[in-house]
Amino acid sequence: MTGADLWSIMSTARVIRRYTDEPVDDATLGRCLEAATWAPSGGNWQAWRFVVLRSPEARAAVARAAVSLAAIEPIYSMVRPDPDDQSRRARSDRATYELHDRAGEQTSVLFTTKDFDSASELLLGGSVYPALQNFLLAARAQGLGACPTSWASYGEDTIREAVGVPDDWLMAGHVVVGWPRGRHGPLRRKPYTEVTDLDRWESPFENAATETGQRP
Repeated sequence: MTGADLWSIMSTARVIRRYTDEPVDDATLGRCLEAATWAPSGGNWQAWRFVVLRSPEARAAVARAAVSLAAIEPIYSMVRPDPDDQSRRARSDRATYELHDRAGEQTSVLFTTKDFDSASELLLGGSVYPALQNFLLAARAQGLGACPTSWASYGEDTIREAVGVPDDWLMAGHVVVGWPRGRHGPLRRKPYTEVTDLDRWESPFENAATETGQRP
């Protein structure tokens, strides 16, 4: 892979919420999981465990957990769009509702990390979320679509019981993965200069080059 390929993958790894019925083969999924293991790990402990959720029973548990949409609708001010509404917001919300409605139809991956009393959950997350990000980038590199969800949090008890995750392991994240129905595309994000300070809080990092052509 060239540097240009890496920049392209990162800048077009848009969240995909709609998928075809074509299953993800083990070899392709395995490459994503292998990439996850290449992520940084505190002390190289690699205290993570990934669980592929693909059986009817596991998918049923995921579908039950996805009912959590009712809990997050107020947070994002979401309602099911009118069928005639073709605005950008309506299209985005419609895809989110479809993801939840069809949650039991897709393969997904649960990311967990060992819970150690010596560190906060936030600190422990620093050794598993890079693995999740590697998984997402590897999925994009192979043409897969992927979507991190909050179901392992809102539906933690449901998934933990169905999968048999021990109590001393944290449910760090959950990713739906499949072949996209639609296209990857450029991300819409704030310029990094708007969210970066220099040396002190509220001291903007304004003098950096912003043209992509100046990247390595």
